[in-house]
Amino acid sequence: MDFQQLVPNVYYVNITNGLKMFSDCLGFVIGHNEIKSDQPFCVLNNDGLSIYLFEHAKLAKEHNPEFRFVTKNIEEVYERVSKSHPEFLHPNLKEITLRPWGAKEFALRDEQVCIIIQQW
Repeated sequence: MDFQQLVPNVYYVNITNGLKMFSDCLGFVIGHNEIKSDQPFCVLNNDGLSIYLFEHAKLAKEHNPEFRFVTKNIEEVYERVSKSHPEFLHPNLKEITLRPWGAKEFALRDEQVCIIIQQW
């Protein structure tokens, strides 16, 4: 088997909220846009990563995913995010913390997802 990429589906009650987290805060760009359709969705891309965002209230209430983004420059990511979108910093991991397993981490959250930023 030769897999090229894992692309998660993320469901929001209001897709605009997902765009604030992934696009405004984390720098993903819209690669495919059907936000104004009857069933709003879009594909977001950033450095070879892709995420599908869907506006679907029922599924949003059933799914609260957690993602882990691994980086080689956690301090730079933290600096950018903490200055531009401090409201997304997770109260339980709002600063870069060396974890017992040896990774540095901090976390973000909105009403739908939790994102852990990690550097080994």
